[in-house]
Amino acid sequence: MRALPRWAAAVIGLVALIGAWWLFSATIFIPAEGTTFTPVPSPWTVFATIFSDGLAAYWPVFQVTIGEALVGFAWGNAIALLLASVVLLFPKAETVITQIAVVSYCLPVVAVGGIAIVVLGGAKRAGDLSATAVFLAALAVFFTTVVGALLGFKAADRATLDVVRVYGGTRFTQLRKVRLIAAAPAILTALQIAVPSAFLGAILGEYMGAIDRGVGITLIKLQGDLDSPRVWAVFLLTAAVALLGYAIVGLVARFVTPWVSGRTVAA
Repeated sequence: MRALPRWAAAVIGLVALIGAWWLFSATIFIPAEGTTFTPVPSPWTVFATIFSDGLAAYWPVFQVTIGEALVGFAWGNAIALLLASVVLLFPKAETVITQIAVVSYCLPVVAVGGIAIVVLGGAKRAGDLSATAVFLAALAVFFTTVVGALLGFKAADRATLDVVRVYGGTRFTQLRKVRLIAAAPAILTALQIAVPSAFLGAILGEYMGAIDRGVGITLIKLQGDLDSPRVWAVFLLTAAVALLGYAIVGLVARFVTPWVSGRTVAA
């Protein structure tokens, strides 16, 4: 039996989710008698809200959060890749760096965010990026990238490493000539996973306050106003942005490492 194409599976999954959403809104979360409020509005209500508001109304909100996620993504992954490279040059440092990565993953976000907002602060001026949101975005991607890079570096062919060493190559030469190429698929996969994580970290950082614009602070305001259609609208747009970033990095990975997907490289 032939497997379903990826696009078909995605369409079926999307239709099933929207169907379940509509079923819940029409059966369990019906507005109380005499009111119109429901915590789970129907999909059609949410889509109509997005259409009536227009995407331009949401862009100033998402622009700030996307900026925070991108900066945090860059810093978190750069530090993670640097530390993973240090392990290859100085193997005895692996235990320490691995423990740092594990601790960063286990830290409670609420506690870290509370400390960060005191130490780093939020946005300096209206419309600026929140330093706390950037920090939490970087923290959210650190663990997965360190682990992915270390696994990728260790996947290098031992015989090829021996050839480099026999010809006088150093550990740095092995890293540059062999390990980076072998680790590329694992690193790109880790970076792909890091995209939605960075976006989520930025939103959590905005929940700590000290910012006037962004997805997190907008959700707080909409929840306070009991504006459930727009809360769901922001949620859907947030998922769309995260999926778009995930897909872009995945597309880059397909072109950078064509041998993983089985494609051939033109001569």
